[in-house]
Amino acid sequence: GLFLFAGMTFQQVGLLYTTAGKAGFITGMYVFFVPLIGIFIGQQTKLGTWIGAFIAVIGLYLLSIKSDFSLSKGDTLVLMCAIFFAGHVLVIGYLAKRVDVLMLSLIQYITTGILSLIVALFTETITLHSISLTIVPLLYAGVMSTAVAYTLQVVAQQHAHSSHAAIILSLEGAFAVFGGWLLLDEQLPLKGLIGCALMLAGMLISQLTPKPTKSFQ
Repeated sequence: GLFLFAGMTFQQVGLLYTTAGKAGFITGMYVFFVPLIGIFIGQQTKLGTWIGAFIAVIGLYLLSIKSDFSLSKGDTLVLMCAIFFAGHVLVIGYLAKRVDVLMLSLIQYITTGILSLIVALFTETITLHSISLTIVPLLYAGVMSTAVAYTLQVVAQQHAHSSHAAIILSLEGAFAVFGGWLLLDEQLPLKGLIGCALMLAGMLISQLTPKPTKSFQ
């Protein structure tokens, strides 16, 4: 819950100072951070997974970055978000194999909710009017994007290597682009299509390699 709260908070604050495309790319760097951090906690990652992660990052870059790339204050905050999201994937991967996954999900949401409420009370002006104006997206984000999506992640990571899970989760960006193309009539340029293809290729490469020896997962 703490890792999820920190990741979400750094991302949302960072978005105030950077573009959505750059934020999406930098956040997706947790694909690389998961196996990197895993090295320091005894997790063994096969070469194919590293190759898959690298290809996925290239694909994410093509999908997200529209112009020159330079780091700003917001980018640094989003980079912290990526590190915490990487920690979240690793911790979930470890705990999901050892405790009841539904209870783990519940504790995660309660922790994240309490911490978020505390921060909001000190930094935001909360009114019933502002809540009523955003009730539909709030409910969707709370139920579908958080409760359902993260519970499925916890359940799935009972049987998935953390690095593989990170690469699969990075496909969120590709699904978002295709969703915008199908539902919102947004443009999907050739570079974006190539990026999506590379991300899919990275996922497949990571899955087709032999499983690493048993370790902290």
